[in-house]
Amino acid sequence: MRITIIAVGKVKEKYLRDAIAEYAKRLTAYCNLNVIEVMDEKTPENASSALNEQIKKKEGDRILSKIPDRAYVIALAINGSMLSSEEFAGKLEALSVQGRSEICLVIGGSLGLAPEVLERAEYKLSFSRMTFPHQLMRAILLEQVYRAFKINAHEPYHK
Repeated sequence: MRITIIAVGKVKEKYLRDAIAEYAKRLTAYCNLNVIEVMDEKTPENASSALNEQIKKKEGDRILSKIPDRAYVIALAINGSMLSSEEFAGKLEALSVQGRSEICLVIGGSLGLAPEVLERAEYKLSFSRMTFPHQLMRAILLEQVYRAFKINAHEPYHK
């Protein structure tokens, strides 16, 4: 299976880069992982809602240009479906059985995802109704992808 993660912005904190690198390394035993960063837009402190929409559109266009044509797209969205780790593992396994060997997971920037990206997504996934920094979300997502592969392989993993 090929997993592509498209994320807005660079991860600046070393501890997050280290966590991301660790889970990316662990995932090499289970899938072909590709992490793509697209440039984020500077957002002024008191930006109008119109400017925020323009920023999301620019970031969204960058995201859409990187999504592989045949990929099944899962967008991380606060209003998406919440799954347990086991349910997420089941979702990935079901996609594999259906012949969907290319999965693309999308993490938006600080303003979220453009409507065009959400429309392109076949599935919207929420990790919580809480808001997380998009840089931290990358580490959390990679950990859950790794956990899903361990669950599907019936291999032990800490709880």
